Amino acid sequence: MELAAIEELIESHIEDADATVSRPRTVDENHEDDHYAAVVVSPAFEGKTLVKQHQLVYDALGDHMTTDIHAMELKTYTPEEYASLEE
Repeated sequence: MELAAIEELIESHIEDADATVSRPRTVDENHEDDHYAAVVVSPAFEGKTLVKQHQLVYDALGDHMTTDIHAMELKTYTPEEYASLEE
């Protein structure tokens, strides 16, 4: 699955989300296992536990989690949390 397509799915399903998706491993064309990593920033995460935040992302990805995506490493932040990382 293309990285931009995964970003679009997340951003279109989570309010005001900004998603950056990458491949944390070197792609092996003969043994591609579809591992991805995503950093998602959204005010929709405010007041939610980390588990609930990750569930929002998994819900946005829907059936792709069982067909196109083998594993997804997630880092989720509210805009305030993300801004504090840059300080």
